[in-house]
Amino acid sequence: MLTFEIMQEMWPHGDAKIPGLLRGIASASATVFNKYGLDSDLVIAHAMAQFSHECGAGLEMTENIHYTAARACQVWPRRFRDPADCYRQVQSFAGDPEFPIKLIDNVYGHRMGNRPGTHDGSTFIGRGLSQVTGRNGYRDLGAKLGLNLIANPDLVNSSTEALESGVADFILCGCLPFARQDDVSGVTYHLNGGLTGLSERTTWLGKWKRVLGASSPVVHGTTWIQHSLNILGAEPTLVADGSFGPLTVAALKAFQASHGLEVDGRADPATLAAIEAALA
Repeated sequence: MLTFEIMQEMWPHGDAKIPGLLRGIASASATVFNKYGLDSDLVIAHAMAQFSHECGAGLEMTENIHYTAARACQVWPRRFRDPADCYRQVQSFAGDPEFPIKLIDNVYGHRMGNRPGTHDGSTFIGRGLSQVTGRNGYRDLGAKLGLNLIANPDLVNSSTEALESGVADFILCGCLPFARQDDVSGVTYHLNGGLTGLSERTTWLGKWKRVLGASSPVVHGTTWIQHSLNILGAEPTLVADGSFGPLTVAALKAFQASHGLEVDGRADPATLAAIEAALA
């Protein structure tokens, strides 16, 4: 599975924030992967690629919430018009040391099971290999692990619990079927809730496949096809939901027509090869 030497190679500074993290991951890997059905090097490569991006290879195990008001306006432009509006909405002021807490409580306070008027937003920020977020996220993950993560959210960052916490969240998010199809877009969408950082995640996947000797299955999943067609200019933009519906068929036919292929809307080997060549 994973050895300490592999972890050192892939995450060379992984112990900098949490001492013993790399050895903890390596030591737990055989047991954890077997327990949760990560039964191939390909699937493990997908999980580790996502974790590598989400937690910055061990250097960003806890979400950084130290925004300035100006930066908050850039991150949430529909919520805050300008710094003054930001300070007004979060009931803060320039120089307030509590501004980051007030900001995140405001932004996350009505989402993911966080209770308005509490510090749930700033308490249940992203943590761990998978960056589990929100009161509901910690509640569900804790129930699966048999841990009280509501009372002790930092447990997901401990060297002994980090890998199982990340893998269990990977399973809870529904990533496993997409990993088995080698569908990095599908895995990303289900873990992240979008496709943020897909390029970086794909690069990490290539690195983990190399170090683990993982091979890819021949067939690409529907989510991969949809995301690839979007990159190549599908109109209208497809929802990468893994559903091979009429819009996906139409986009595939348009691609086939523009590349001299048989226009039948089927994801045959020639069409998949043409998509890969176009992406390259």
